[in-house]
Amino acid sequence: MASFVQTFWAAPRFALTPEYKPRCIARIARLPSRDSTFLPSDSVIVNSVSSIEEREKSSPIADVQNGHLVSTIKEESKKDVQKKLEPLWDDGYGTQTVKDYLEIASEIIKPDGGPPRWFTPISAGPPLEDSPLLLFLPGMDGTGMGLVLHEKALGKVFQVWCLHIPVYDRTPFVELVKFVERTVRMKHASSPNKPIYLVGDSFGGCLALAVAAHNPKIDLVLILANPATSFGSTQLQSLLPLLESLPDEFHVTVPYLLSFIMGDPMKMAMVNIDSMLPPGQISQRLSSNLIDLLVHLSGLADIIPKETLLWKLKLLRSASSYSNSRLHAVNAEVLVLASGKDNMLPSGNESQRLKNSLRNCKVRYFKDNGHTILLEDGVNLLSIIKYTNKYRRSKRHDFVMDFVPPSRSEFKNTLKDNRFYLDCTSPVMLSTMENGKIVRGLAGIPCEGPVLLVGYHMLMGLEIVPLVQEYLRLRKILLRGIAHPTLFTQLVESQTNETSFFDTLRLYGATPVSASNFFKLLATKSHVLLYPGGAREALHRKGEEYKVIWPDQQEFIRMGAKFGATIVPFGVVGEDDIAQLVLDYEDLKSIPILGDRIRHDNELATRNGLTVRTEMNGEVANQALYIPGLLPKIPGRFYFLFGKPFHTKGRQDLVKDREKARELYLQVKSEVQNNMNYLLKKREEDPYRSVIDRTAYRAFSATFDDIPTFDY
Repeated sequence: MASFVQTFWAAPRFALTPEYKPRCIARIARLPSRDSTFLPSDSVIVNSVSSIEEREKSSPIADVQNGHLVSTIKEESKKDVQKKLEPLWDDGYGTQTVKDYLEIASEIIKPDGGPPRWFTPISAGPPLEDSPLLLFLPGMDGTGMGLVLHEKALGKVFQVWCLHIPVYDRTPFVELVKFVERTVRMKHASSPNKPIYLVGDSFGGCLALAVAAHNPKIDLVLILANPATSFGSTQLQSLLPLLESLPDEFHVTVPYLLSFIMGDPMKMAMVNIDSMLPPGQISQRLSSNLIDLLVHLSGLADIIPKETLLWKLKLLRSASSYSNSRLHAVNAEVLVLASGKDNMLPSGNESQRLKNSLRNCKVRYFKDNGHTILLEDGVNLLSIIKYTNKYRRSKRHDFVMDFVPPSRSEFKNTLKDNRFYLDCTSPVMLSTMENGKIVRGLAGIPCEGPVLLVGYHMLMGLEIVPLVQEYLRLRKILLRGIAHPTLFTQLVESQTNETSFFDTLRLYGATPVSASNFFKLLATKSHVLLYPGGAREALHRKGEEYKVIWPDQQEFIRMGAKFGATIVPFGVVGEDDIAQLVLDYEDLKSIPILGDRIRHDNELATRNGLTVRTEMNGEVANQALYIPGLLPKIPGRFYFLFGKPFHTKGRQDLVKDREKARELYLQVKSEVQNNMNYLLKKREEDPYRSVIDRTAYRAFSATFDDIPTFDY
């Protein structure tokens, strides 16, 4: 029987306590059947063999702390698998810091004679159903703990396996490639329709590229954080003779020097500090964190002792050369995270070289971060994966089924980023109850979906941020907006900024307009935000303020009725209170250079199939995209009025009878216009319409949503 057992190495669970004390790692043996059995061991064989294959034959995967295995290990139960994540779920970002990384690393570096192995932190999970595998490939430290800031969040949507390379391990780069490659092929064989994610940090980036080059037919997604592919062009190689001649008693100072080269101490110390605290408290906590960080830096001498550092530098040289010679063979999706203050590698220039060398590569540039970007504040790895549309659980990204709602920390960050805008516009939210009574808040909108919010698109979509954010804050429900497909292309991709406005839209569930996406959103009982006027309404001409510009076809009525959706018409006013339109499409197209640019960009979008409503006639058909000229004003106020809901549940006549559908369509359109007419009239009675009056009131009150408005 034993002769029929095929063994492979993986870790179903590197069980860590809440204090991250490692307990066990298990060996898995694969039998000829479909089932997998965990084969525990009571001893560890310590040897000095450097080949992974030879060590796999002679020793089990060992506990990196205690030097033995726990003999009772259970398979993960399917009960641990989550079906969905609710909006504002806890991603744990900020609960762990670099201090925790140093403490954990000091525990798992104790020599055990074992080979490189995979582990999963117990905080990483349980994941969503059908979550893909994420393999973390570490940097020079080799501990595999480089995801300590992100593992809780990633563990909700990925099966997270981290590679641990023991401190005194001397496995050559080619052998490490083969080790990772065997795991990739094994997981691909068991789940051929799922992608496999390789997150490579520095040295791990070279490892990920090499594995991808060897497996061009496997669906891989590479996330590379300052990959060390540029090692050959740096001054780090000159450290080798210097370190070799350095007396052992002076090596204790090297980790301190490396820590300041590799990362930004200020960024590391800010991870668990709320940036919305008063400046005095921030300064006090930052000072305390920096002192703690400095105290724990002495542990780096144990994590990377002199002989290990020499070996790692040689390994980096080999890895850089090996991966660079095989870039042409990489077919995987690649996302490069590049730091602007990387004092170890020229990551900014290297990211552009990789983008030009690889077939399918995107770059995100973080100008204020250092080399150890995954351990620094302001970089949420899961958020980056989400808003770059890299997260998927099958061969293609599905904007509806693969969507992960914003977490609590993401909402907090966007609230902080948009605080000034929200304070300036102080949105007033009004809704209409079933009896026709207007109330402040969103009580008139049903909580149970599907709900279809249909309304007026203000100039440049200025109402989207307060609408989506306030809807989520007040109701804990996320609005899934139907957006122009251009927002999901390279035409608006940000490379110079960490995040952009378009990233925020994608993070909060914006979905490209299409019949299939609309169908899926309604089928999943979502709250959907729809603007029938689309780009034409948002980019209206002078004199068209608050004019409802909708197509003739009843585009959404029949689809909504098919799922029994509740249709809520809404109006919004206030664009003329914050900006004046001075240059519209007619003005811009007559300007030689700007007009040619607008025509060129829109022709390019047409060739790439990014235009909508091409089959229609009239003013809403195939709207040209451009940025109008706006003149800012002293801010006024935004007002939203959600009208009385139209119920379509049980109205099959709307699905079959186009005339009845058109009749309801015109009623909804008329209600939107009536809502705006009501707001335009009533806002004149608001004593706090001016930002000056609101600021004076806020000085003696709590928050902007407590500021009174007109009587309704």
